[in-house]
Amino acid sequence: MFFIFSSMSFDCFKETIELGDTVMLYLGVNSMHALEVQPKIKNKKEEMVENVFQTTYGALKVKDLVGKKYGSKVELSKGWAYVLHPTPELWTLTLPHRTQIIYTPDISMIIFQLEIRSGSIVVEAGTGSGSLSHAMIRCIKPGGHLFTFDFHSHRVSVAQAEFESHSIGQYVTVEQRDVCRDGFGAQLQGKADAVFLDLPHPWEAVACAASVIKESGEFGNIVIL
Repeated sequence: MFFIFSSMSFDCFKETIELGDTVMLYLGVNSMHALEVQPKIKNKKEEMVENVFQTTYGALKVKDLVGKKYGSKVELSKGWAYVLHPTPELWTLTLPHRTQIIYTPDISMIIFQLEIRSGSIVVEAGTGSGSLSHAMIRCIKPGGHLFTFDFHSHRVSVAQAEFESHSIGQYVTVEQRDVCRDGFGAQLQGKADAVFLDLPHPWEAVACAASVIKESGEFGNIVIL
């Protein structure tokens, strides 16, 4: 037995899976896979073929997930599955690692200490794999906004695509920037309720971070020793 978690949408709950959704295939506590619900995908020869995902419980025709209600049983060629809704916590366990990530226990403490809530304006550097970003967005929506920065162009473009795919792009602005050298931009001066630094040398960005925090704002960072 295993479960399937759908990642569409992180913005709100819905009853059924739709074409274009991302689902997380749960085979066990240490075995989960993210899938995009598309009827066809490209193979290694760049040819469009039927999207069939192979598991230890048999094959899953991904197109058959369309229209399934969350909580219903899904048949596989050698077993069955359930379809459940996503959370940022589940995404943290399945996301593609582009950098080291922050996991749920630490994320919970960070959000608590920064006093992030609905409507908060939050500045994050760096974006990395987007684990913390997803949890922050859940806390600040619908009236808040996350401004997240990373110096690596590929990480920025992939993170932006994931936010849009998960229907939370309206709550986040992703920008390529070396904040230690260039700061966070004049548009954020004195605007942030909270700033969090997850950088190799966070002390190099402290002065710039101080300039964007409101007088009542909160600051946090990670230092790896």
